[in-house]
Amino acid sequence: MALPRMRLVDQAYEELKQLDPNTAISKNFIRKLTKSGKIRTVQVGRRTLLSFDSLLEYLETLDGEPDETPASYGEIRPVPENLPCPRHAGRKTRA
Repeated sequence: MALPRMRLVDQAYEELKQLDPNTAISKNFIRKLTKSGKIRTVQVGRRTLLSFDSLLEYLETLDGEPDETPASYGEIRPVPENLPCPRHAGRKTRA
């Protein structure tokens, strides 16, 4: 049985850069993948270890399409009428 290659985000990023020096993948993107649960992780104390094999697997299965489109993408959202103005917050109104 092969042991999983568990890495910190920085270590995974450096190893990925060694495999592909011209990669556009950033440390922040890898962090987002770990927080979203798209790649396998293990919490060890305050640190999060990720499965480097799981990261490579995820990157290999990308089809170029975004995973999910926000429901309100391209639409104008209504602004609530009673929204307080932060510029005037805490001021007394004149009667």
